[in-house]
Amino acid sequence: MEFVTNYLANNTDDLIEMVTSWGGKLLGALVVLWIGFKIVGVVKRMVQKAFGRTQLDPSLEGFLLSVIGMTLKVLVFITAAGVLGIEMTSFIALLGAAGLAVGMALQGALSHFAGGVMILLFRPFKNGDLIEAQGFLGHVKQIGITATEIKTLDNKTVFIPNGPLSGGTIKNYSTEPQLRVDLEFGIGYDDDIDQAKKVIMEIVKARSDVLSTPAEPFVAVMSLGDSAVNLVVRVWTKTETYWDVYFGLNEAVKKAFDSNKISIPYPHQEVYMHTVS
Repeated sequence: MEFVTNYLANNTDDLIEMVTSWGGKLLGALVVLWIGFKIVGVVKRMVQKAFGRTQLDPSLEGFLLSVIGMTLKVLVFITAAGVLGIEMTSFIALLGAAGLAVGMALQGALSHFAGGVMILLFRPFKNGDLIEAQGFLGHVKQIGITATEIKTLDNKTVFIPNGPLSGGTIKNYSTEPQLRVDLEFGIGYDDDIDQAKKVIMEIVKARSDVLSTPAEPFVAVMSLGDSAVNLVVRVWTKTETYWDVYFGLNEAVKKAFDSNKISIPYPHQEVYMHTVS
């Protein structure tokens, strides 16, 4: 205690000078922080209003606002550190080194993050769309920054990383109001082609969910296979009734072929036994 008292008595002027100098710098840094955060808030509100006048995806809007806010706050902190007298060159170099280390450690996550930004910017699909990608078919439930959540047709939830999703093939069934249903049926070589086509066309025209535009229903011989004459059927329907038409025609044509004695060839083997005396 006596040492502290003596030190204060002998160094009073230096202490006063240090407190005055650092106190002024500290006060200035606090003022910079306070004003800077106020400005950041104003800028974010202005940007948010600007986003409101566009059709930007809500997920991307929230992400961009966060990035803008964080970037501006970092600039405010750097400015405040400069007011305190901290060497900016060393400080920025330290931030750069830290950013490089974090980037290398999170390389995979950053690729998914970049993929999420690309998806939200170019919007190959949106929430509710029926898509087929990465081996999965389902409705898009939510588009996240690093992964997209889809619900498959059998009610399973799948999370697909945005990195491979954005760089792979995406088949979107929901972008157009109408889709073409393509089906193929095989009949035997001994069956009547015209009769088979007539049976299929009657089934097609009896369905109210089959459209006549943009093209009339079409049935024709597609190829002559090893054991079957392959007929192609092409009809148009609304996007929401695609699967009803697809499954319905498959079942109806099979039943109609059975009723009209039209065979559907399938692979089989015939075994002949010869008796040698």
